[in-house]
Amino acid sequence: MEIKVYNLKGSSSKTVTPAESVFNVKTVPDLVHQVVVGISANNRQVIAHTKDRGDVRGGGKKPWKQKGTGRARHGSIRSPIWKGGGVAFGPRSDRNFSQKINKKMKQQALSMVLTAKNKANELLVIDGFESFNKTKDMFNFVSNIIKNTLGESVSKKSILIATDKEENKNIQRVASNIPGISVLDARNLSAHDVLSNKYILFTVNAFDQINKVK
Repeated sequence: MEIKVYNLKGSSSKTVTPAESVFNVKTVPDLVHQVVVGISANNRQVIAHTKDRGDVRGGGKKPWKQKGTGRARHGSIRSPIWKGGGVAFGPRSDRNFSQKINKKMKQQALSMVLTAKNKANELLVIDGFESFNKTKDMFNFVSNIIKNTLGESVSKKSILIATDKEENKNIQRVASNIPGISVLDARNLSAHDVLSNKYILFTVNAFDQINKVK
């Protein structure tokens, strides 16, 4: 299967040959799910944090003596059963949700989702992306190429532009203010990134980089 390469005029003058090991592999849903869940867990920011009785300020003095008052015994006013006390069994910021993902599994999952995107005609290779200097020109081109090639509007659609290291800085600058469009170095591309976007647009160099991965 050949993949067309589109120029900045929206026409195709050449093609590229996708590697069978990357763009034509059998999909194993359980593997893709495991990798995507693992990536999500590793990206999770543990923000929620509560103070237990040892973290709350005060409460060092025993409220009243142990016996003789007729009241229940207490050792600190910062006990979880007191108003203003610590929280028992609340979320803590030192929780670790990270999961180990083998490199081979990660690459296999990426190949599977790229195969699915290619078969669904949601993957394009563009020659000349790096030459854009204005955000408006970039937006108009992306809108037109998707509408003319795939027959859909980019409205409310998420688009990922995969670049190589040298192209990333300029394309990131031009496309950073366009809603729904994100730019990523192809070396960091994952199955999670592919599944999180409706369309994947590769620069020629980025496609070559992905195509060589075994």
